[in-house]
Amino acid sequence: MRISSAETSDSGQVGSMRTGKLVQKFLLTGQEGSPNNYLLNVGLTGSGGWGTPRHRHNFDQIRYVLKGKYPVSPHKMMGEGSVAYFPESVHYGPQDRPEGLEMMVIQFGGASGAGFLSTPDREAANSRLEAKGTFKEGIYTWIDDTGQKHNMDGSAACFEEATGQKLTFAAPRYDDVVMMEPAAYAWMPSGTPGVSTKLLGTFTERGTRISMMKLEAGGTWNTGRRSQIEVLFLSTGSFTAQGASYGEKTGVELMPNDAPADITAQQDCTFLVVTLPKF
Repeated sequence: MRISSAETSDSGQVGSMRTGKLVQKFLLTGQEGSPNNYLLNVGLTGSGGWGTPRHRHNFDQIRYVLKGKYPVSPHKMMGEGSVAYFPESVHYGPQDRPEGLEMMVIQFGGASGAGFLSTPDREAANSRLEAKGTFKEGIYTWIDDTGQKHNMDGSAACFEEATGQKLTFAAPRYDDVVMMEPAAYAWMPSGTPGVSTKLLGTFTERGTRISMMKLEAGGTWNTGRRSQIEVLFLSTGSFTAQGASYGEKTGVELMPNDAPADITAQQDCTFLVVTLPKF
């Protein structure tokens, strides 16, 4: 079991591939090169906001709004507490994130097995591209050796620069972003005293799963065993585990080979639980 809090995690800012300021706290990262490599982060939109053109990725994302409202697209808005699944190959945006928006995001390799490019590799590619062209409003522009001008989505340009491969997309499994309102779901008993859950959804043939778990103050949840990687994010409350205390915006990684461990709530705890796809 690995545990990391936003309070002590490294931070970084998304490079010039996008417009505006987005500061991220990197809580947990997966195994680079694995088909379900992942990044769990908490992002805060800075002064002047942050934006992207309409685009898509070759990986999955789950977003959880902690503070403010998040414009998925001009006609789709997520409020505080909303959760959404952004499937690989599905377009979303354009985004115009307001200053002060705070959101948890987990990005991970989707069911196609295309994997997820690590943030250090992406940002290094961003820096190299700046020497050969320009980023403006989320679009990368450069002129080739024949004098021809090219435009490409900034994220796609970084992927191709980092990997040396043409960015391709699997056939979309869904036709749009899937938005969920956890407040409308009922808490269900788990069979363990003081522990209740909300199943928000299960996606793709590889069993990607999104749920929430509530652990009442003084209660203990044993992590048990699992066949897929699980990543938990504490949005409210505090708990103790492995002899240490943790507060809000803490991430917990549970691997299939991890030994069972106890998590004990000091205050009522609410976790978002993401089960990564099984390969």
